[in-house]
Amino acid sequence: MKKFIIALFLGFSAMLQAQNTLSGIVTDIKNQPLKGISVYASELHKGTTTDENGKYSFINLPNGNLKLTFTFVGFGTQNKTITALLKQNILDVILEETIFQMDEVIVSTAFNKIQSQNVMKVEHQTMKELQRKGTATLIEGLATIPGVSQVSTGTSIGKPVIRGLSGNRVLVYSQGVRMENQQFGDEHGLGLNDSGIESVEVIKGPASLLYGSDALGGVLYFNPEKFADANTFKANFSQKLFSNTLGSNSSLGLKTSTDYWKFLARGSYNTHSDYRIANGDRVTNTRYNETDFKTGIGYSNAKFSSVLRYNYNKLDLGIPGDGPEASGAEQATSKQTGFPRQGVFNHLLSLNNVFFFQKSKLDVDLGYVANDRSEFEDSDVAILHMKLKTFNYDAKYHLPTIGKVESIFGIQGMHQTNTNSGEEYLIPDATTNDFGVFGTANYEWKTNVFQAGLRFDNRQITTIEHGIAGSEGYFKAIDKSFDSFNASLGYKTNLADDLTLRLNIASGFRAPNLAELTSNGVHEGTNRYEVGNSDLKTEQNVQTDVNLEYKNSHFEFFVNGFYNHINNYIYTSPTGVVLDNNEVFDYIQDNAKLYGGEIGLHFHPHPLDWLHYETSFETVTGKKQSRGVGSDFLPLIPANNWNNTIRTEFNIKNWLEDGFATMNLSTTFNQNNVSGFETKSNGYSLLNLGFGGKVKLGKMIFDVNLNGNNVLDKRYIAHLSRLKTDGIPNIGRNVVLGVNFNL
Repeated sequence: MKKFIIALFLGFSAMLQAQNTLSGIVTDIKNQPLKGISVYASELHKGTTTDENGKYSFINLPNGNLKLTFTFVGFGTQNKTITALLKQNILDVILEETIFQMDEVIVSTAFNKIQSQNVMKVEHQTMKELQRKGTATLIEGLATIPGVSQVSTGTSIGKPVIRGLSGNRVLVYSQGVRMENQQFGDEHGLGLNDSGIESVEVIKGPASLLYGSDALGGVLYFNPEKFADANTFKANFSQKLFSNTLGSNSSLGLKTSTDYWKFLARGSYNTHSDYRIANGDRVTNTRYNETDFKTGIGYSNAKFSSVLRYNYNKLDLGIPGDGPEASGAEQATSKQTGFPRQGVFNHLLSLNNVFFFQKSKLDVDLGYVANDRSEFEDSDVAILHMKLKTFNYDAKYHLPTIGKVESIFGIQGMHQTNTNSGEEYLIPDATTNDFGVFGTANYEWKTNVFQAGLRFDNRQITTIEHGIAGSEGYFKAIDKSFDSFNASLGYKTNLADDLTLRLNIASGFRAPNLAELTSNGVHEGTNRYEVGNSDLKTEQNVQTDVNLEYKNSHFEFFVNGFYNHINNYIYTSPTGVVLDNNEVFDYIQDNAKLYGGEIGLHFHPHPLDWLHYETSFETVTGKKQSRGVGSDFLPLIPANNWNNTIRTEFNIKNWLEDGFATMNLSTTFNQNNVSGFETKSNGYSLLNLGFGGKVKLGKMIFDVNLNGNNVLDKRYIAHLSRLKTDGIPNIGRNVVLGVNFNL
């Protein structure tokens, strides 16, 4: 046995010595070594940092090509590709100082370029940046990104809106897996907690080429937090307190890595009372509680990299009562939800793999999502209980590079079942199967990039008959198949050293969802009787985007414009019939168009290096082309918004580093372009303040944020609030205190 162990150890050591290695030195333009530079190989989920001499090293690297990203606050990001790794490799890097934010690697697009190399303009925000704004929920933070809004129900439920499109028209990805959680309904949120999420990427436009059906309007792509650097252990605790809801958000995370294995785990708990509006009253039963747990384990060697992640999310949500009595009645600060309420359990399991070959690689992502949703009216017996189980697979083969042409061939699919066990059925028991195949290529020369792709998809939907024909709650059996071809074409060029132009045209599609095909009853979220239409066709759109960016060391300017034409846009229309005091609405289709964009600038005057001024304006208009009655506006189109921020950066002696103070004025304009079933909305302006930084008290080091949102306690009702029809205002003043300890 002893000889066997020695032989095994020597063999293992020899195997380690045979692996490819990489080392180098990172310096600034003055040839001074830079300490603390993050060096990250995203495909291997492996990272390290430079030492005091600027040195870094990796072992156990695969054959073929390797992409590395070098990042550090205050320096421009560099993305390096090493082709045909040798046994020993040396890569020295020089980083240049920069005023503006880092040039991030974009994961949600096909070729994982840094943004300056990317054909498509993608908005990238870290969770740290969003949390510094003091928002209470993940979706509130996302709604601060130009072009992104939310359909909200109080503070607990929010659905993303990208350039006027929402619901099943916006696809959400987490852990490399598409989230499936009955997103056709507005009655519950994303089912994601911002703890354990590194950053979010927003594709504002059809992304069906890469993601298939439901990416017609855009994609929210959440990147999970990275593993610890090799041979390190890290522990982290964060706590946030909210004055308005008397809320608390606690999170504890642990992670460690070796050169081969990686592990992390994070748990968080979020609890809030009813939110208070500007006059001091609380909105009854907007309280909620959330438990979230994330864990992951990874392994990588010279042949492959594999990461297994799991996310459990439990939501206990109060549903505000109908009518004005929901505000100012039964004032309480309890965090125990009353009736009616929801219980939502979400399980997300993902397995992300990369197999490395000599000159190519294969990405294989597998995912399983189990969404369990219950609604309780006046007892603990669920009147509505739906279970949605989804299995996803996604395989992309990166072909060997030919000259300057990179190309990818891929297949995707989904198998999904929906089952009901409650007294009421919102949608029938059903099975959905997706299959798609696509190819895309990227050609880069000098400062120019050309990218094109083509895709075919099929979706098969089969439902089971339920109920008595002719009565409420009857669902007839359907067996439908939907096909779609889609393409994309993009071009990026530098018109000058600091001026970038991007042009994109892409098509997208969305197959009708189960509610649109089969509804037959009162939709509680809309207080109307909805009748589905099994003859609905696939929505098909074409969107044209233009992006112009100018950036130098002290001034940044961007303008984004888009035009989106949608054939067979699905919406509801009144029939004039009333059943049980509810108007009857049918699902119908017409062509529609949306257009608008975003414009903004970031000014950093010299020599006032501590001062930043940022401003942005966003607008979208949506119209449908109703048959025979001319043009009408689409519902749920966000109002125009103008955002202005003054930010200062500073250090205070030896106890506060990376300090910041912000003053933000967010102005939302009147929304008069409404559909026939909506009411107009008045504009409003909200003042928000922020202060924070890294505090050093002896050996204790922690980050602190103090934010005041709506500090003037403005009374307002957002146009996309689902409580708007009951005259219930949005949240009043909210002071948020957050601390983050690296233990």
